[in-house]
Amino acid sequence: MQGNDQFEYAVVRIVPMVEREEFLNVGVVLYCAKQQFLQVKFHLNEERLRVFCPQVDVEEIKAYLQSFEQICNGNTNAGAIAQLNIAGRFRWLTATRSTMLQTSKVHPGLCTNAAEKLEKIYAQQVM
Repeated sequence: MQGNDQFEYAVVRIVPMVEREEFLNVGVVLYCAKQQFLQVKFHLNEERLRVFCPQVDVEEIKAYLQSFEQICNGNTNAGAIAQLNIAGRFRWLTATRSTMLQTSKVHPGLCTNAAEKLEKIYAQQVM
């Protein structure tokens, strides 16, 4: 498998009522060290979210997702976590937590193009 680089990804989930452990997949975060790639792609289907949990604060969820993306991108205005190297940011973003915004366990794989792999996983897991 010459030319394939190891990557890791996790599915980004919204868990409106943490105590019920029900969730909606809304995105994917993918990290490939060799390609120096860390990116998140998400889509929040507000109508589906409101059907799933009518009392959810959609604006709050959007703010969480924007913060997640800013940290992923290393935005200088996103605080100390965003200043970590890309491996550190990925580990922080995928750490286990009990909040409305969670990620799945981290899954490994091989790819030649991390951006293409992100699109493929996103299409399979979110759309």
